[in-house]
Amino acid sequence: MGMLVGGLAIVTLFIGLPWLIFHYVTKWKQSATLTQSDEKLLDELHDAARRLDDRLCTIERIMTAENPNWRQNCLPERSESQRLLADGE
Repeated sequence: MGMLVGGLAIVTLFIGLPWLIFHYVTKWKQSATLTQSDEKLLDELHDAARRLDDRLCTIERIMTAENPNWRQNCLPERSESQRLLADGE
C-alpha cells in the first residue's frame, strides 16, 4: 500500500503537475492574442474615432468663423470664492 501511494505521488509530481502547468500556460498564451474579429472591431473603432475627430474640427472651424470668442462664452463662470483666491484676498 505504501509503495502504491509513493508511486502515485511521484507520477503526480513529475507528470501530472508539469502537464497541468503547461496546459494552462498554453491556454493563457492563446487567449492573450487578438482574434480576427477583435482586430476588425479595433480598426472600425479607430476609423469611427478619426471621423468623429474630423467632425469636431469642422464644427470648431464653423463656430470660430461665426463667433471668434465662442470658446470664452462656453467656459463656466468662476465663482466668487475662486475669484477671491485668485486675487489673493
